[in-house]
Amino acid sequence: MTDDEPSVEELEAQIEALEAKVDGLAIENEEDGTTKMTIVAVSGTLDMAYPTLILSSIAGAFDWDVTVFASFWALDMLHEDKHEDLKMSSVGNPAMPIPNLLAVLPGMDAATTWMMRKQIDEVGTDTVPELIERAMAVGVEFQACQMTMDLMDYEDDDFIEGVTTGVGAAHALRNMAKSDVQLLV
Repeated sequence: MTDDEPSVEELEAQIEALEAKVDGLAIENEEDGTTKMTIVAVSGTLDMAYPTLILSSIAGAFDWDVTVFASFWALDMLHEDKHEDLKMSSVGNPAMPIPNLLAVLPGMDAATTWMMRKQIDEVGTDTVPELIERAMAVGVEFQACQMTMDLMDYEDDDFIEGVTTGVGAAHALRNMAKSDVQLLV
């Protein structure tokens, strides 16, 4: 053992301190009783709206405190005129059963969007508007990024009723720091 290495006693003391800190955090979380989740949504395609909306609505149904912070193209998911008509992107999606060479052809995004919507209908999965409504009904808060709103020239009234608009990155970061679960979708 060198002089730079801690002794066994010092390591044991550090372990005890860490265990006490972890126990304190567990008690603190138990006292509150609410799991807090923040989802940062950045994609506005049909296939990427589903993970955000399903995870948020299920977590809300579990009585979690859920916030979805939508930035960049994810704003379309919450946009009054766009949320019912989200599209798929065929290019660069390795899970798409179409080679990229074919995916770049005109009309392929429309074709894959049609195929996905057909599958959604056949399976009976809720639509994007239905999932948003369900999420809001269980208390999910949807927030629209102010900087992105400015970039895309969106106004507060461009969004579905109930969406919190004008939320800045600093507010979103503070919310994430207080969350037990943070996801980027």
